Amino acid sequence: MARKPDLHTFSNRYLLKRSIGYFGAYKGRVALAVASMLLLSPISPALAWIGKYVMDDVLIAKDMGMLKLCILAFLGLWLLRGLLMIGQAYTMQATGMLVLRDIRNELFKKIIRLPMPYFAESEVGMLMSRIIADVTAVRACLPSVLMFVRQIFTLIALIGTTIYLDPYLSLWALLVMPAAIYPFTYFGKKIRKYGRKTQAELSGVNVVLEESFSGIKVIKAFANEVREDFKFKKENDSLTRLLVRKILYNEGSSRAMDIVGACAGASVLWFGGMRVINGDMTPGDLMAFSLCVLQLYEPIKKLNTANNEIQGGLAGAERVFDILDSPSIQVEEEGKTVFDGSLRSLVFRSVRFTYPGCPAPAVDGVDLTIEAGQRVAIVGPSGSGKTTLVNLIPRFYLAQEGVVELNGVPLEDYTLESLRTHLGLVSQDTFLFNVSIADNIAYAHDGYEMSDVRRAADAAFAHEFITVMPEGYDTVVGEGGVKISGGQKQRLTIARAIMKNPSLLILDEATSALDTESERVVQKALDNLMQGRTSIVIAHRLSTILTADVIVVMKDGRIVARGKHDELLATCPLYDRLYQMQFEDTTETSRADAACTAPRLV
Repeated sequence: MARKPDLHTFSNRYLLKRSIGYFGAYKGRVALAVASMLLLSPISPALAWIGKYVMDDVLIAKDMGMLKLCILAFLGLWLLRGLLMIGQAYTMQATGMLVLRDIRNELFKKIIRLPMPYFAESEVGMLMSRIIADVTAVRACLPSVLMFVRQIFTLIALIGTTIYLDPYLSLWALLVMPAAIYPFTYFGKKIRKYGRKTQAELSGVNVVLEESFSGIKVIKAFANEVREDFKFKKENDSLTRLLVRKILYNEGSSRAMDIVGACAGASVLWFGGMRVINGDMTPGDLMAFSLCVLQLYEPIKKLNTANNEIQGGLAGAERVFDILDSPSIQVEEEGKTVFDGSLRSLVFRSVRFTYPGCPAPAVDGVDLTIEAGQRVAIVGPSGSGKTTLVNLIPRFYLAQEGVVELNGVPLEDYTLESLRTHLGLVSQDTFLFNVSIADNIAYAHDGYEMSDVRRAADAAFAHEFITVMPEGYDTVVGEGGVKISGGQKQRLTIARAIMKNPSLLILDEATSALDTESERVVQKALDNLMQGRTSIVIAHRLSTILTADVIVVMKDGRIVARGKHDELLATCPLYDRLYQMQFEDTTETSRADAACTAPRLV
């Protein structure tokens, strides 16, 4: 498993301010929700006053007309209350969805621009979880905060009403209220803690799912379904335990509030009932007071619910803002110089690069000059630093020492877009998007002509197999190109590079994973691609680079020799050994093929 990025500790105030800040773009909607909240607050006390008036005046006076008016007022207030609650809830939930969209866009925008080392150290499933699950938790913050504030206003209004109705009785009603503070804070901390753990564990489940589905072919090839079942079950069981524990604390907090409310209600019934019996209080006063007390602990419970939602939202916010705001997670830096695509020279000067956690450098003091129009081949045993060296050119990685200059200007001074737009990369690890063949070929172009796509496909020797496919150029290739063969995928990536028309072409063992027949076709396509442009070829099969202008031999991150094929055979033992090994392999293969095709003597 790759190392997960460390979470940075943010204060609750910072997280709330940061989360609520996203709602600033929707001030009108928020203002409407706040207005609804303010109008809602006095409705509960008003309902209690109507109840008192009916009990003490209307019923005693047997005034049917006033009773009808009170009932209509009662129903009207409940209807208004319902409409205001619907308006507030809908407005804030809809606004929350818009904020959810904005945060996801911002998070994806940053993640997609992070440097390659970040992706090398992060699981894809974890990043997916940050964008999908963690962001969902953030959107609940402001609606919950508004609910929290609304319940405080309602609580203040109801407390004032109870004190006005009967200060003595309100003392007993409010006496147990401080007892609500402990479960409020205790359960809030627990929910925040388990919310954080739940979000992290959900990332773990996403990681297992992403790895399992992406590596399904390997899993089946090794008949390892049972092991993967166990791995997923372990992660899923851990997530379920956390969710169950979180539910326990959620329900525990609600029931604790119920107990506090029940104690308050019992106190009111006992002391209020005694006062009614003694004639110190009217039944209407007791009814109004009881209504206030019943409603008094409702906002307290909702305060608890809002606090739980806020704590859960803050747990997700920590993980989201860890990426957005962490000083250690920064997008790729770039310069201001625009590369016009006219390549004159590419120079490596004493370049060194070491991967994090590795004791030895992958590229160790390389000096190399590549002139415009040259075809430069780089060979060497596995682990010699060939791929790392060429990955420094599009700035997938940055040299820690030395400098790489393009046309005499350090690569760091160029804008990334202009630099990468004029570079073409074809590697052995082909990747196609789950779109049509035409869209894959024209990936570097927003608007394109089909004639250009067909021309690129024809140059890559792909047009023939495309035309026999069910929907031709409109055929969707599947995720990663699973619906077509390896050779076909490679030819489509070459067509994509041809249509991009780069100034500098980098071929990283582009034919090493292909069979002999596919390699011949792909090599022809590569020859078409390399025509008239500067090329750097990392070759697994030395037969493909014999005509290179310069062959560079690498070992342990260093250049040990350079020259043409015949010269290196005579002067470089390492190159001679690599060539002889391949020659022997090729001879053995030819003999085996001949044996398979030779007629048998009976």
